[in-house]
Amino acid sequence: MVLKLGILASGRGTDFQAILDHIRMKILVDVEVKLVIYNNKDAYVRERAENAGIKTKFIQGTVGQKFDSKESREDARVEFDKQVVESCNNEEVELIVCAGFNQILSEYLVEHYANRILNIHPAYDVVNYGGYGMVGMKVHNAVIEAGEKVSGCTVHYIDSTVDLGPVLLQAEVPIYDGDTAESLAERVLVIEHRTYPKAIQLHADKRVGIENNKSVVDITSGGWEKKWNDRQIEYFLYQRDEWRKENKELSRILNPNA
Repeated sequence: MVLKLGILASGRGTDFQAILDHIRMKILVDVEVKLVIYNNKDAYVRERAENAGIKTKFIQGTVGQKFDSKESREDARVEFDKQVVESCNNEEVELIVCAGFNQILSEYLVEHYANRILNIHPAYDVVNYGGYGMVGMKVHNAVIEAGEKVSGCTVHYIDSTVDLGPVLLQAEVPIYDGDTAESLAERVLVIEHRTYPKAIQLHADKRVGIENNKSVVDITSGGWEKKWNDRQIEYFLYQRDEWRKENKELSRILNPNA
């Protein structure tokens, strides 16, 4: 059985591209992207999707819009999410993947796709560096200013909280002396592009259960993780070459002291 994905995105779509690359290389298997929904008309993710022959749909988002009241804002969010549900149902989407999506989901969508919506947050500690307003460079600035020695990324299921749903998978990166929010952001992004497809594969392979609002993940039995790591080597080499096109060495991004 092939797991059908619906993508929610707002910007460049680099996480989405990493998912596509893993599918193309047959690293991420038995998974298909059916639809990309974007809420920012200038989002580059639309072009990425169309270049890959994937159906796209624009739905006007609520971010940046002015509303007369909290109630009217919430009504707009629910209306947005109703359109998302309708569009995903039409494409028989089984798992929604938020890939750089800047809008908080309403209870309507969360309930319709309970334990079937994934998000990736650019921090390892989502309790202290997640939640309302903790997005993009704000996260990395906060981590640096706090003097943390480790950051990373967290893939979690979306529930009624913000960034605190059941954790599926995490990956750490070290923070080095002299790091800035910008250098940390690049390092975390590299790891995001490796981690999100792995999390999706775990879900597709039915290796995740939710018990008492916590994920129970079987990543080792049957040699699952070794098989994944062996397949993903091809992507590591591809990722290195893609960063070189930007005149950046992947090894130096991951460890500036190397």
